[in-house]
Amino acid sequence: MSMHTQIIEKDGKPEYAVVPFAEYRRLVELAEMAQDLHDFDTTVRELDEGREELIPHAVTSRLLQGDEHPLRVWREYRGFTQVDLAQRAGIGKSYLSQIEAGHKTGSASVLHALARALSVDIDDLMPID
Repeated sequence: MSMHTQIIEKDGKPEYAVVPFAEYRRLVELAEMAQDLHDFDTTVRELDEGREELIPHAVTSRLLQGDEHPLRVWREYRGFTQVDLAQRAGIGKSYLSQIEAGHKTGSASVLHALARALSVDIDDLMPID
């Protein structure tokens, strides 16, 4: 690769490199591709180590549509009944039912317990407005 580069020095040391704009854009594109490859490798490693999971399209579609409370979607995806999840989170089944129906929002501590029981982040339980 040959390109015209101007080096600007400060106190006798290289401080800046001035390159033609087309070369700059090409370098930015290459850096973005390198970052994408790094991110892909990281995700594959996290999947292999069990620190990340793939969520089926049907589940993500339900979450994005916003027609159902995310708590219900995650509960059903994880295979829990309301009774199962309520017991794991240390709350009553009726309270869980009211949160899923949107009649109650749930305290931060309850949402944290539910998120922990479902192995999701608490943000994953927040409805889309």
